[in-house]
Amino acid sequence: MPGTSLDQLYTKVARKALTETLQVKKGDSVTVETWDNGIPFARRALAEARAIGCTGIMIYEDEKAYVEGVRRAPEDAVGVMGKNEYALLSGTDAYIFIPGPALGAHSKALKPDERDRSTRYNSSWYDAAQKAGLRGARLSFGYVGNDLAKVLGKDVQDVVRAQLKAALVDFGQISRSAAKIVPRFVDGAKAEVRTAKSALTFSLKGELGVEDGRIDEEDKRTGNNMTYLPPGFVSKDVEPESANGSIVLTDTLTDYGVIPRARLDFKDGRVVSWESTAKAAMNKIFDSVPPEERRLRALILGLNPELGYGLGQDRFVQGALNLGGFGFRGLVKKGTLKIDGSRVVTEGRLV
Repeated sequence: MPGTSLDQLYTKVARKALTETLQVKKGDSVTVETWDNGIPFARRALAEARAIGCTGIMIYEDEKAYVEGVRRAPEDAVGVMGKNEYALLSGTDAYIFIPGPALGAHSKALKPDERDRSTRYNSSWYDAAQKAGLRGARLSFGYVGNDLAKVLGKDVQDVVRAQLKAALVDFGQISRSAAKIVPRFVDGAKAEVRTAKSALTFSLKGELGVEDGRIDEEDKRTGNNMTYLPPGFVSKDVEPESANGSIVLTDTLTDYGVIPRARLDFKDGRVVSWESTAKAAMNKIFDSVPPEERRLRALILGLNPELGYGLGQDRFVQGALNLGGFGFRGLVKKGTLKIDGSRVVTEGRLV
């Protein structure tokens, strides 16, 4: 798609989101929520929804008004859902959300505590969405603003375009890849992640998640009724006290910028020491996490073959290994993953 215009990409992604991700049909009610930067996409999504025979409305979140509201409103009124929003969700079949850059971790529009306070409605929103049986899609290109693009060293439009192209991935291919992996990501399975200069072992235990770009009845039943676009990963919780060994991370995006390289050492699940080429950033991360909470808690395996590294969504890249739970998600680009001694990933490539 080298010659595809941004507007053409909006149309293609909107159609795919509606027909494949959300599986809307004539008569469905569709709500599109957008910030300033997502208005062109939201227009296309509404037009495509109405062409199918859906009823559609747009909610517009003005970024300047949002930021001012977070700072001036009484603290107990920030990040709270009102009866108007609950009623809207109860009457919505399909929901498309294009967030704004101000909600992203690297935006300078809000301080971290202000951002956390303004989004504390999350659990209430998801509970209401599940109760309503809503099917939803979140377009992650909305998080991309000048602040994030600067951290990534890229132009905003280049990142947006790349994410939109990756949203057009074959969902069937991702589902087939996930189907091969899910039976192996079971409680009690022994995992090993290796790089050229490190090896980390741990046990899998807990919640399993699949982001394949589609919302089905099982997703709605289990509360996983919002999916990312672009999609593509399988995640599994880790037994918190099981990690031992070390792991070398590369080009990891954190709240304090990109960490070019870091080595973490684990003992009985906890990070006990680290070294990094970005020592100041790593110190800030770990200073914010109590020692007893610096534990490996999740493994994420990326499945999207159309997405490249350095675009703000590295956990979705096919073959990427992300390890999280100790203050950030560490990226292993060319790692080898074994489950119960059998290879799932070899040097960054799915087996």
